[in-house]
Amino acid sequence: MSAVGYGVSDFVGGLASRRVAALRVVLVSYPVALVLLTALAFVVGGQVSTPAIVWGGLCGIGQAFGVWWFYAALGSGPMSLVSPLTAILVAGIPVGTGVVLGERPSLVAYCGIVLALVAVVLVSREVRDEPPPGTGSDSTAHRFTAKVALLTLGSGLAFGLNFVLIDQAPADARLWPLVFARLAASVVVFAVAAVTGDLAAPSGIPLRLALAAGVVDTIANVSMLLALQASMLSLTSVLISLYPASTVGLAMLVLKERVTRLQAAGMALALTSVALIAAS
Repeated sequence: MSAVGYGVSDFVGGLASRRVAALRVVLVSYPVALVLLTALAFVVGGQVSTPAIVWGGLCGIGQAFGVWWFYAALGSGPMSLVSPLTAILVAGIPVGTGVVLGERPSLVAYCGIVLALVAVVLVSREVRDEPPPGTGSDSTAHRFTAKVALLTLGSGLAFGLNFVLIDQAPADARLWPLVFARLAASVVVFAVAAVTGDLAAPSGIPLRLALAAGVVDTIANVSMLLALQASMLSLTSVLISLYPASTVGLAMLVLKERVTRLQAAGMALALTSVALIAAS
């Protein structure tokens, strides 16, 4: 549910970002998620403790900077490199952390993890359209420069650490760590928007899409926390990292986009990895 939720949220947010700046979409979706998560937290209950606030807040800061750096990397560098490199970090960091912390998945689960890591990279691949010769396009505009590499590394680390940080939150806090995570993320995003002078909220269709993204994002976050509390970090995080498959599937169905052979192979590997990890 979490993987599908994140994939759908990215798809809906992506549609809105085609009409307005991505930061303006997040300015709506993050506060919406914050309100919904707060209401759910009051209903579910739980203990608001210092660890819940600290781990949730750190997770939210990582989310906000991860989104900022990721979009900056996509805007400056080649998507065909930025997207899969970020994806492998997002999936790999929690797996490695879980193993270091003492988790020992079964051999079948390890096979599923390996397939899932490969699937994440393949599904996240973007097709780079090369400009026709003689068009006068600047071929240096989207190169994988040192700046793009640092942005890609930073976003992958930030996103990957989200799973690790929120997994440290106490279970008796219930949903409150998610509330503080989204609160911290919203503060950072609004601060960035204020500095860049892009505080205008979207309207019309982009506004409705941003609102929908916030609702689906709430479902994805709640599902993520429940999954992490119920299983190993190394297994849960890698399954959630398969969310690009949902985005690609929706792009096929709704936008009639064509999927490359590598992406199709990645989606097949994703299904296989889920079966292997579930069977363990």
